[in-house]
Amino acid sequence: MSDRQGSDNIGVHLVLRGGRVHTFDTRQPSAEAIAIQGKRIRAVASTRDISQLISRDTRVIELAGRTVIPGLTDGHAHLDREGLKKLLPSLSGLHSIQALKTRIRDLARTNSPNDWLITMPLGSAPEYRWSPALFQEQRLPDRHDLDEAAPDVPVLIRCAWGYWSGQQPLLSIANSKALALAGITASTVPPTDLIQIEKDSLGAPSGRIFEHALQPIAEFTLFRTAPHFSAADRRNTLLASMQAYNAFGTTTVFEGHGVSDEVIGAYSTILAAGHSTVRARLVFSQGFSNTDTDDVAAWVKKESSRLAGKAHSATPEWLTVSGIFTEPETQPREARLRALCAPGTGWAGFNYDCALPREKIIKLLHAAAREGLRVCSIQMPMLELIQEATRGIPIDHLRWVIAHPATINNQQIAVLRDLGIVITTLSSAYIWKRGLSTLKQIGAARENEILPMRNLLQAGVPVCLATDNVPVSLWPSINHVVERKDRETGTVVSPDQCISVEQALRCATVDGAWLCGDEDNRGTLTIGKLADLAVLPRNPLTATGTELASLSADITITDGDIAFQANPSC
Repeated sequence: MSDRQGSDNIGVHLVLRGGRVHTFDTRQPSAEAIAIQGKRIRAVASTRDISQLISRDTRVIELAGRTVIPGLTDGHAHLDREGLKKLLPSLSGLHSIQALKTRIRDLARTNSPNDWLITMPLGSAPEYRWSPALFQEQRLPDRHDLDEAAPDVPVLIRCAWGYWSGQQPLLSIANSKALALAGITASTVPPTDLIQIEKDSLGAPSGRIFEHALQPIAEFTLFRTAPHFSAADRRNTLLASMQAYNAFGTTTVFEGHGVSDEVIGAYSTILAAGHSTVRARLVFSQGFSNTDTDDVAAWVKKESSRLAGKAHSATPEWLTVSGIFTEPETQPREARLRALCAPGTGWAGFNYDCALPREKIIKLLHAAAREGLRVCSIQMPMLELIQEATRGIPIDHLRWVIAHPATINNQQIAVLRDLGIVITTLSSAYIWKRGLSTLKQIGAARENEILPMRNLLQAGVPVCLATDNVPVSLWPSINHVVERKDRETGTVVSPDQCISVEQALRCATVDGAWLCGDEDNRGTLTIGKLADLAVLPRNPLTATGTELASLSADITITDGDIAFQANPSC
């Protein structure tokens, strides 16, 4: 975070020159150099003109032909998860059960009895896909394998967050001591039919727990006594998460899925300490298990000040918390089981019991519209509810959000445009991973409904790209909407919806700033705007394929300060 916050009357302290500057400002699309004074952009011009602003106190970065772009906005980031992954030992790169046992044995040497050893899931980042074929033995490990490696320490291989891979069931594996401490025996009845406690040939638990869901349940129920991510864990790892996103040129995140109080607290702590390097636009995730929702409208009115973000108005350039996330209730019992460990939320970072029945969602949406509050939601079926709830109440100025749409037809696009709704995309899932399967499901006649980027942009619907934390880099997402290739076959999915790299980058910069309500301060490299920018080793507008998808930042600057530098000696 800048030491010069609020002190813009100093001279030019930083100059970047001798490169290619893509401003995304239509009045001055390109330049060779940029000068920064305090936390804002002082000048964007030729190297010759910018050099005249240099004084003995100015730091000069020679771009040597490199490219400067505005800092990227991740429209659905889940940034806080990335640092948490470093707390748990990795099992990536293990291709035999013998290697897994060696890894567990080495880790357990530092553990005391009853001191849980909890690892990351089987498989490799960022998806953590598993199968028996992962191991040379062509089988999955069980409690006997873990017992052999660490008989005196409770060991739990935690399941993945299911949306990382989209794979079901989820898989956790525990050794005998962990099962005993959790009270899991041959007679244990799972808390929900979505959980299967696998039995071996003798009828005893094998140690493998399968969950037919994408959001974990077992860790909050069967393994409730095991350690969970604490509020301190989130605070202590958030800066590392920010650095991970900075490394790819991301300077702002929008958390439209909503966040719990522990995540808000972590951001507030980092900001108070002056360490923030990523601007955060957070949305409330309300847990409704212990809230009276008989009169949702009254609840919204009561909470309207908090939902409007007034409590964080002292630091709006770095942190805002406003709006509310909602979605239809589908599995209320399981949601409340997951919420048993509140305020802890595991990988989610949001409250599992944030969903409501249809009739209450409509009342919430109506009340939010009347109060002038922003609402964020997921998937296109929400559009019908929004239409019904806001009929007669203008919301086009509130920038409501629908995230993760898989398909959107032309009629829906028109409604999105008229209501002023913003779309945040998950191209990694709906183009790269599942584009072809979606095409088979809906048929060739509807091909252009699959995440129709070109149609959305031509209609004037604001679209922001998003990672969903799989992986943290926005560059694969940018490549997905440009090339639209299926990852298994290379087949182009709905080629008419391909957009240019420049259009994709505008989604990640200009539209990203608009999503956050920051368009007057960010999104373009324009004189007077905040100095949030990324220095790239090559020109993204001429990059293709893996060149584009694998881009990272040499330097990322936020608020006029260097937040990340790949090679600090340069």
